[in-house]
Amino acid sequence: QVQLQESGGGLVQVGGSLRLSCAASGYTFTNYAMGWFRQASGKEREFVAAINWSGHSTYYADSVNGRSTISRDNAKNTVYIEISNLKPEDTAVYYCATGSGAPFSTVVQGVPTSWGRGTQVTVSS
Repeated sequence: QVQLQESGGGLVQVGGSLRLSCAASGYTFTNYAMGWFRQASGKEREFVAAINWSGHSTYYADSVNGRSTISRDNAKNTVYIEISNLKPEDTAVYYCATGSGAPFSTVVQGVPTSWGRGTQVTVSS
């Protein structure tokens, strides 16, 4: 079965950076776009970033654009997101997700088909 396992969360100071990883298994990773979402306490889940099947096309939410990089290693079936200049409002549970197809639009505009369990990121001031 499809499994997505996030890692790399934790407590980070304002202005710091972190890199989250998501290891995928149970399907052909290279056939699908991947994305990151986050959910802060008491708020709805929101889109953060997406990457197409090859890693050559990416898309970011305005909230992280310019200070975030999504990437993937298809040889390792892993997708990453690095966020720098962290702010308290970046505090959330971060989830990775699989798109319904190869283009990143399947993550941004479509409904992801699989989700990880999430990893907590807390930005302290």
